[in-house]
Amino acid sequence: MSVAQIIEDKLRSNLAVAELIIENESHMHSGPATDSHFKVLLVSDDFADKRLVQRHQLLYKVLANEMQNPIHALSMLLYTQKEWADKNGFVMPSPQCRGGSKESQ
Repeated sequence: MSVAQIIEDKLRSNLAVAELIIENESHMHSGPATDSHFKVLLVSDDFADKRLVQRHQLLYKVLANEMQNPIHALSMLLYTQKEWADKNGFVMPSPQCRGGSKESQ
């Protein structure tokens, strides 16, 4: 099973998911393109009345084993359904990695 599928299964099993998009961004980073860098956009009313840090902590708890290995980096965009509607479903794309062996652009 892929790392992205494991992330999806765990999030869907532990949270009331209204919207979930998982992007493997490993190819945008230095080193071999492995399953190590992910962006998660998650819309859930489980985030209601939670500050951003509490939302992140919730995901870290759900994905505790994966955060040890193989996930190296996890970008999290976490919204309630109302917040997501207010954004009209728009998020900025991730920037390209500029560290390690990547050339500055």
